[in-house]
Amino acid sequence: MAKAKEIKEEPLEKQLWKAADKLRKNIDAAEYKHVVLGLIFLKYISDAFEEWYDRLKAGEGDLAGADPEDKDEYKAENVFFVPAESRWSHLVAQARQPDIGTHVDAAMDAIEKENPSLKGVLPKVYARQNLDPTSLGELIDLIGNIALGNAKARSQDVLGHVFEYFLGEFALAEGKQGGQFYTPRSIVELLVNMLEPYQGRVFDPCCGSGGMFVQSEKFVEEHQGRINDISIYGQESNQTTWRLAKMNLAIRGIDSSQVKWNNEGSFLNDAHKDLKADFIIANPPFNVSDWSGEQLRSDARWQYGTPPAGNANFAWLQHFVYHLSPTGIAGVVLAKGSLTSKTSGEGDIRKNLIAEGNLIDCIVNLPGKLFLNTQIPAALWFLNRNRITATVGANNVGANDVRANNHLPQPCHPRIHEILFIDARNLGHLINRRTRELSHDDIQQIASTYHAWRNPAAIPAQAGIHNPYEDIKGFCASVPLERVAELDYVLTPGRYVGLPDEEDDFNFPERFAALKAEFEAQLQEEAALNQAIVENLARVKV
Repeated sequence: MAKAKEIKEEPLEKQLWKAADKLRKNIDAAEYKHVVLGLIFLKYISDAFEEWYDRLKAGEGDLAGADPEDKDEYKAENVFFVPAESRWSHLVAQARQPDIGTHVDAAMDAIEKENPSLKGVLPKVYARQNLDPTSLGELIDLIGNIALGNAKARSQDVLGHVFEYFLGEFALAEGKQGGQFYTPRSIVELLVNMLEPYQGRVFDPCCGSGGMFVQSEKFVEEHQGRINDISIYGQESNQTTWRLAKMNLAIRGIDSSQVKWNNEGSFLNDAHKDLKADFIIANPPFNVSDWSGEQLRSDARWQYGTPPAGNANFAWLQHFVYHLSPTGIAGVVLAKGSLTSKTSGEGDIRKNLIAEGNLIDCIVNLPGKLFLNTQIPAALWFLNRNRITATVGANNVGANDVRANNHLPQPCHPRIHEILFIDARNLGHLINRRTRELSHDDIQQIASTYHAWRNPAAIPAQAGIHNPYEDIKGFCASVPLERVAELDYVLTPGRYVGLPDEEDDFNFPERFAALKAEFEAQLQEEAALNQAIVENLARVKV
């Protein structure tokens, strides 16, 4: 008997996305995003509340005599207090009513009043006329099934994963606008895997919806570290995006008290003026011309040169350097033009960062089509505040659990007079016609190359490095600073890594002759075809 074909069931988050997207009707993705993500957040805090509520009500052991309606009982457990009218069970009971939107808005408002840390964060968009009450009710039923029989205690992980997936899908649906709040996950994973933020202060001064923080916490968890060993600091100038970040972090139980919003932004109103971060992970907007540069000509942050008023790229770089601790390291995304530009003194700033500050650790040239909001080619910059005595999260000093638990220092940066260049333009795969992403293997290839270069003395079995570092034509090269100076401090990886061996052996005359013969043969075929058509037409006329 023939075997029945196995039907591979789609992951839960994909099924939910398709179902939720069908309910969108006349609402565009930018608005619908807040409808869906707000409900997912509400489901999460309601599940967490009800789980603790049930334990308090049972009153077993240390909880004997506890009052399940006492707000202080929840504060002590870092659980949001959810009033009766905001609990998911109440909303499900009202889901088929024509005024369900009013009930949800009231629920959001009540939660904010009971939890000051959520003040001004939650969306109140559910009673709008363009949101069909029937569709909203169906959406509530759909999200109500997210845990799918799992214990409520486990639903946080599921809901957090769904929230993250939906952020990415909405960003894809919104295209350029989506890129303002979302950095594609594979880029965030690459930055975090290269920096390895095991312990210390993690800062993102243009934090969007908080993806850098979520991935940092996830990295620590996956490597048996302690989540409380890192603390996060952020700033966002778009209030709507800041709200998404606060929800994204709260749904994972991450303290977001130091993630600040003001509409002036990090340059004009630095919310963390005195912060010296151990890790900076950021994706600032590319080539911003309206950044108030003229008002900041004499700012103390411009230690390596005054950035041009018409482009913020080198203002961002120096803002990051200013906020690094003496042993801090930054991984940031910038437009590729920043690697070569000499406009309005940018070349001098780049030179000073290299020759005077010795701050540049590594440059990674990224593939095209990775970003949703721009087709501008991009690169990663890794800035190390002190390349001589850097501890940098104890990179590659033994096994992951040893690094996470003991935070052993790296005694000396072995490459203080070199820069690592990685050309990753040929990596990645298309997920649709317009968008590319890096695979897990791509990320590991780039990150392990950097780690091997950073610490050539590491023991491979302990450090997770399969091969000691070596230059690979067309992919990576460790380049002395003198060579970079010879090329006028241009940092394009392609200038240094060369061509792969197979391309290096390219025989131009031979290939040209072959292409010429191929072209001539094609012309002959077309001429023969045209002649046949003429002859056939002549026969028809006769």
